[in-house]
Amino acid sequence: MMPAKKPQPRVNERIASRVSEMRAARGMSLEALAERSGVSRSMISLIERGETSATAVVLEKLAAGLDVALAALFEASDEASSPVTRRAEQAVWRDPGSGYVRRNVSPGGRITPIQIVEVEFPAGAQVAYESGGRQPAIHHQVWVLAGAIEVTVGTDRHLLAAGDCLAFTLDRPTAYRNRTRKPARYAVVMVAGHAG
Repeated sequence: MMPAKKPQPRVNERIASRVSEMRAARGMSLEALAERSGVSRSMISLIERGETSATAVVLEKLAAGLDVALAALFEASDEASSPVTRRAEQAVWRDPGSGYVRRNVSPGGRITPIQIVEVEFPAGAQVAYESGGRQPAIHHQVWVLAGAIEVTVGTDRHLLAAGDCLAFTLDRPTAYRNRTRKPARYAVVMVAGHAG
């Protein structure tokens, strides 16, 4: 008989735990993270206690303040290093601001530096991330699986249809928009470090 699997924490609890753990690991006070991220100390405190459902924009600011990819905030800190993550085990989260749904597809732990996120982007949705670079740099590829989206990186605007793939370094503000009347679905593949 296999041992019972421990229940997965709710995503907001996972985010709360990750932000708190990463801040502590860096020896940062709430005030220091607030200053680095542009998110108020009181909002960070609410997020760390799991008492609010922050938007993707706020979470991206926190990720930038912690020098990590946004996807890192959705990983469980105690995830075993299994090379397989089953769909039912993948963290799924809905952005209360835009309504987009993100799924962390990649296995947790440190098996590989590559992270894959699947996004379901509603018709008419938009989300704009103001933050820029991280150290080490984070490289993105956005591959549209269905529908069409517009991705703006800095001042460069890219219209992407199903099958199109955009590569960029996360070093400037980035915005995603679905100007169509149909939902879109895309994958974001990211890796930290030097490209080339």
